[in-house]
Amino acid sequence: MSTSPTTRPPLFPRGSWAEASRIGEILRKETVGGALLLVASVVALVWANSPWKDGYTALGDITFGPEALHLNLSLGTWAADGLLAIFFFVVGLELKREFVAGDLRDPARAALPIAAALGGMALPALVFVLINLRTGDGALEGWAIPTATDIAFAVAILAVVSTHLPSTLRIFLLTLAVVDDLLAITIIAVFYTDHLSVAPLAAALVPLAAFAFAVQRRIRSWWVLLPLAAAAWTLIHASGVHATVAGVVLGFTVPVMRSKAAGGPDAGPGLAEHFEHRIRPVSAGFAVPVFAFFAAGVTIGGLSGLQDALRDPITLGIIAGLVLGKTFGIFGTTFMMSRFTRATLDSGLRWIDIFGVAMLAGIGFTVSLLIGELAYGTGERDVYVKIGVLFGSLIAALLAAIVLRIRNRAYRQIAEQEELDADHDGIPDVYSETRDRDVT
Repeated sequence: MSTSPTTRPPLFPRGSWAEASRIGEILRKETVGGALLLVASVVALVWANSPWKDGYTALGDITFGPEALHLNLSLGTWAADGLLAIFFFVVGLELKREFVAGDLRDPARAALPIAAALGGMALPALVFVLINLRTGDGALEGWAIPTATDIAFAVAILAVVSTHLPSTLRIFLLTLAVVDDLLAITIIAVFYTDHLSVAPLAAALVPLAAFAFAVQRRIRSWWVLLPLAAAAWTLIHASGVHATVAGVVLGFTVPVMRSKAAGGPDAGPGLAEHFEHRIRPVSAGFAVPVFAFFAAGVTIGGLSGLQDALRDPITLGIIAGLVLGKTFGIFGTTFMMSRFTRATLDSGLRWIDIFGVAMLAGIGFTVSLLIGELAYGTGERDVYVKIGVLFGSLIAALLAAIVLRIRNRAYRQIAEQEELDADHDGIPDVYSETRDRDVT
């Protein structure tokens, strides 16, 4: 027997109050991080195109670290390999929390953001490959560059324009970006590992196991945990796997809920919440902006250099992947999920809202720049990657801001009408009639 429209499950079910509160706190922190990320990127771009650009290059090339451990790295490499491991540690914590104690522990809730993230990575990669099929000289190595979403930038834009947008849209964007990060780090580990040394990778299991044992025993002492984490990071770095993978793996070891030995699940949260509260500000406020400072500084070479870059298939593939691939990959997957699962949008949402959020996910910055470095290294193509990521992210941000600003105005009018009706003891169905008329 077919399901009637009135009983079809919502595509974006309302989350619990606790989950909405936690998401709101994360969004506030990521918004500040996004602002710092923007400032760091602008400073890098201005400096790299100023008369003092040699100083910017020299700063990034300063090397330090123990040579015996293969850690005599430049500042730029330390930012990409070291500081981003902090970012991915927070990603690991967030992923585990979402799937263990968050609303996404319900497979029905988890299916949509996972499917949307997959669609939002597959189509951008396909767009890039189609544009660069005949480019040659290893151009297809960069297929994964436009697949990532920058959570800090996306959340910052959403915070500016979304005073009245439904909270379900913000929760969807955050969970989508978290799953996106997991897929991105998987791509880095699988496709951008040139050589693999088994011995250090196997040795890394020792500090990883010790770290897991310590956090399971609720040991919070940094003098215990930091050396173990540093040892795991060093060995994974030496193995040839990108060192940021260590951050995700370490995050996965942290318990979300207390074990039965510690008093049972109802005794309180595990260390994941504690670490996330302590480390997320370091990640959003320091690690990611410093990485952006060293990664975003591209010397364009004047108008002619910019024109050359914008004509290159790699740059065009990245821009098209971020702006078109991300938007239609996420929106198309969400629409197909609605058709095939017989789920329907919540009565307070419209498909244009989903389209705007899908556009916003086209802001690919931090992880996109990282993948670009891994794909092409330094040189002319690295310049094209940075220009493509910057232009693609800027276009996606502007288009999404226009759409979501219009939608925010409509939702604000609904809220104002609802308040007016409440003040005048209006009839019960005025709100729904106003919503149906204004939100189109």
